[in-house]
Amino acid sequence: MSLEATTDTLPAALEGQPIERVVRDGVEYVVLGTAHVSRASVEAVEELLARESFDAVAVELCPSRAQGMRDPDAMKKMDLFQVIRQGKAGMVAASLVLSSFQKRLADQYGIQPGAEMKAAMDGAEQRGLPVWLVDRDVGTTLKRAWRSVGFWQRFGLMGGLLASVFEREQIEEKEIEKLKQGDMLESAFSEFASESQPLYRSLIGERDAYMAARLREEAALANFAEPRRVLVVIGAGHLKGLCELLRSQQEDPAAKAAELAQLPPKSHWPKWVAVGLVLAVFVAIGFAFHRNTSLGAQALRDWVLFTAGFSVLGAVIAGGHPLSILAAAIAGPIKPFRPGIPSGAISAMAEAWARKPRVADFDTLRDDISHWSGWWKNRIARTLLNFFLVCLGTIVGEYTAGIHIFKSLF
Repeated sequence: MSLEATTDTLPAALEGQPIERVVRDGVEYVVLGTAHVSRASVEAVEELLARESFDAVAVELCPSRAQGMRDPDAMKKMDLFQVIRQGKAGMVAASLVLSSFQKRLADQYGIQPGAEMKAAMDGAEQRGLPVWLVDRDVGTTLKRAWRSVGFWQRFGLMGGLLASVFEREQIEEKEIEKLKQGDMLESAFSEFASESQPLYRSLIGERDAYMAARLREEAALANFAEPRRVLVVIGAGHLKGLCELLRSQQEDPAAKAAELAQLPPKSHWPKWVAVGLVLAVFVAIGFAFHRNTSLGAQALRDWVLFTAGFSVLGAVIAGGHPLSILAAAIAGPIKPFRPGIPSGAISAMAEAWARKPRVADFDTLRDDISHWSGWWKNRIARTLLNFFLVCLGTIVGEYTAGIHIFKSLF
């Protein structure tokens, strides 16, 4: 049964909802745009599933996010040691900040973030329909976004994320519902794109293309009988772009999805600048020893004191355990001799070992990080904070030591 045939008796749950229908390669895609924290969106998903027949349901989720929704205890299985060792601390922290922002909205209206996606998956499983997870992995998206912007823009991105955590202004539900209106979305996104086109492309444009490719890929693999109809539940911000690409995209869908799932190469110049600074400092220390043993010893002492001192300061501000503070003091000065292993990683692993996360820390993590004091209260959050502040302290110590040593020589 098609909704178009019943417009005279359109139920209240679907009135005003952004719904588009796209036919591509013999498949009709019924695309519903939703707000990720909205009762109306959940009701619209449930109503569509009840009124129409579908062969599959596609949702704007990647496997890891879907698993998190299906398994509320998934966070408890996180291995902090592995997260830090594998260099994923930044991605985990960013994901937590984003989920904390969604949770703040959810707490206002008594609905869980992504409830409409869960309703779509549950409804599909109840009807024996396959569920297609068509969004790009959230870690890949965050990394592509981070690498797409310049050095100074990254500070703005971090500031925006932090502001979303500590902002306490109440957002009216009618404003959330307005996000479904196409003209407002286009206006908002146009402003966003003008401010940072690379960031818009990574967070919105690339994901539109990825999801369009994944829908075509899944449809080609599916063994559908006639009629071939798929319900697609996505955030309203992707509705216009996804539908346009679903109609026009010509690339091989599997190849296109694989291309957009790759990580872009890292920018090497910040690394070379840091390496150049350290080499210059050690050349200066060597020159100081050549001039005078006492002067060389003083320069070496300055290096150790500044790098260790600022690293320790970072650990202390993070409320680190004495063992993690000691680890920071040792890791800071020897950072140049162990490339690829940040000083913050060593201190954070010591923190995680000395203060192993408790079950309660996992249970309250998202609540705790929504308040500034929670970053010191929760052992998981404090370990991540330790990682970043010790890394920052080491960098400040290196530059301060370099300036001090060069001033003493010249």
